[in-house]
Amino acid sequence: MTLVDLPETTPLDAEAAPAAPATAAQEGSQPTLVLAALAMGGFAIGTTEFAAMSLLPAFAPDLGIDAPTAGHVISAYALGVVVGAPVIAVLAAKIARRTLLVGLMVLFALGNGLSALAPSYGGMLVFRFLAGLPHGAYFGVAALVAASLVPRERRSQAVSRVILGLTIATVVGVPLANGIGQLAGWRWSFGLVALLALLTAFLVRVHAPLGAPAEGASPLRELGALRRGQVWLTLATGAIGFGGLFSVYTYLASTLLDVTHAGPAAIPAVLAVFGLGMTLGNLVCAWAADRAQMPAAGATLVWSAAALALYPAASASLWTLTPVVFLIGCGCGLATILQTRLMDVAEDAQTLAAALNHSAFNVANALGPWLAGLALTAGFGLPATGWVGVALALGGLAIWALSLLAEGRAGPAGHGRTAAARNA
Repeated sequence: MTLVDLPETTPLDAEAAPAAPATAAQEGSQPTLVLAALAMGGFAIGTTEFAAMSLLPAFAPDLGIDAPTAGHVISAYALGVVVGAPVIAVLAAKIARRTLLVGLMVLFALGNGLSALAPSYGGMLVFRFLAGLPHGAYFGVAALVAASLVPRERRSQAVSRVILGLTIATVVGVPLANGIGQLAGWRWSFGLVALLALLTAFLVRVHAPLGAPAEGASPLRELGALRRGQVWLTLATGAIGFGGLFSVYTYLASTLLDVTHAGPAAIPAVLAVFGLGMTLGNLVCAWAADRAQMPAAGATLVWSAAALALYPAASASLWTLTPVVFLIGCGCGLATILQTRLMDVAEDAQTLAAALNHSAFNVANALGPWLAGLALTAGFGLPATGWVGVALALGGLAIWALSLLAEGRAGPAGHGRTAAARNA
């Protein structure tokens, strides 16, 4: 994957940069290589997260279960993400970031390797939960490492390079894993992800700076993030606002078949277009966030609401649905914006807050499809998932507005506390 070169020896701004014990320049690391290594982890995680959904029809009969029951395997992974992100972030507060990242990727490789060998449905549930545990913590810590490599005004763009691995996985990794699953069996797809995780662990160990924990780091200090209202508002913005995208994505294949009347061959192509939208949105939103963080978040939510509002009318034709799916995918850039936002509002408890971002998005991954399912059960039809998405995007926008209002009331004093924490 191609990464935009970033400065290799630029020191961090002493007053504005996030707390970091040592910069990449001080440790002799090359930012481009570090970001490539971190993005490889995102590629591995994105591949297994999205490919597992497409492999349900393959492993369900092999494990002796029906399709609805097999869906619990996906839920087990998501539960692992939600549980693992805060627990690992708190317990590993005193571990050097590079050591933690390597350990997380080894655990991720173990979970996926065992998934490839799962002898039963019960074993598969346990192994998918295990594979999900390091997901959120990896992205959170990797984002902090990426931000430490560059000046403050390019933090979001550095973080976006990590998430770029995940978005590219939706275009390349998922079709690859799915193809391997069809040709050689679904177990080989999980085996591929395990190998990618081990490769990531090696690359991170070789290229990433050690990133010793900040002075005074402790589980108790990390838990301090949960006392800050702006942390909760930011997490809620993602959990609600991002749910709209998942309400449509979950039922996109069914919409293509039953409403658009496209052939099965159109499904991977349209999903790839969605992935391209994710990739572009990630890069553009990161660029915007480095210039105006909160306005970029609000604009992205408005974009998502507008794109989702086009979905019901566009679903009748493949020619109109495909570009709208691309526009909806662009809304994924919200993830990068909120990741950087959490670094600012968490003050001296950044690891927990950054990891919780991915717990929030997995809440969105559960909330969006659930509400869309209620609409379908009520008889509104598949195109109505777009209106569910609009409601969720606007809900996220309302929480964003509340966060902006609360920040304005805090005034300069609140901003001063945050800046002081960064310099601690």
